[in-house]
Amino acid sequence: MSRAAVPGLPSRYPIGGQLPALYAADDFAQRFTAGLDTVLAPVFATLDNLPAYLDPRVAPTDFLAWLASWVGAADDRQWPEELRREAVVRAVELHRWRGTRRGLVEGLRLALGVHAEVTEDGGAAWSNISGADLPPEPPAGPLVRVWPGRGTRVDPDRVREIVRAMCPVHTVCRVEVLPGPPADEGR
Repeated sequence: MSRAAVPGLPSRYPIGGQLPALYAADDFAQRFTAGLDTVLAPVFATLDNLPAYLDPRVAPTDFLAWLASWVGAADDRQWPEELRREAVVRAVELHRWRGTRRGLVEGLRLALGVHAEVTEDGGAAWSNISGADLPPEPPAGPLVRVWPGRGTRVDPDRVREIVRAMCPVHTVCRVEVLPGPPADEGR
């Protein structure tokens, strides 16, 4: 969609009507300013509707990538438009939860439409005694179990890519793709 020139779009603020009385009856001045109105009408229409351009729920589709870049949201043009819009709307919330179980589960659900659970968080150890022995080696790391949602299939490579991007940098997350909900969960 081009907002540069919209044929027949009337200007809400015609320049010819704002000219001094001397030029109001001048045919050349009126035609000249009408040409400017044609160029400026899309600019005024865009500015008049600026809040809609900045709201990802109603912004023109070609603005979604731009809005996503403002909030650091993932924007994959292969995703359905509704998913792209939701990713931008929820970007700040997901950044708040980045690196946590909740953030990983929500990020996978949003990006791939899959269910996930994170177990074995790896934990952290500390001591208030200076010079204390180092803590034991942590377990293998968090386990991310993923299974398809209703009507979706799981792409293991995309799951690993998203988990790698969303797990804390000091953590190695293991990924397990299941054909359905875990048996022990009864979901």
